[in-house]
Amino acid sequence: MFNRFRSAMSVDANKIKDKIQQGALVVDVRTPAEYQAGHFPGAVNIPVDQVEKRLGEFGGKDKSIIVYCASGGRSGSAKSYLESIGFSDVINAGGLSNMPK
Repeated sequence: MFNRFRSAMSVDANKIKDKIQQGALVVDVRTPAEYQAGHFPGAVNIPVDQVEKRLGEFGGKDKSIIVYCASGGRSGSAKSYLESIGFSDVINAGGLSNMPK
């Protein structure tokens, strides 16, 4: 059951790549230590517990945003929060390993 749920949540890597090429903001919502250990090129680090305080860094509510973390849980929380306050184009890419190569 869990694997089926997880696969249903997965986002097409090509869609993520296209959004990035079109100028999407890529946000790593992991801790600063996790970010320093390795992150997606060009990603900004806004830990999930700081998203609400740092909304100005996300741009307009119609900006394309891609969030990721280690496995998709924290980025899922960030996506839900951003959508709840009116952001219209947020993608949870899951974990860093799910980001396009």
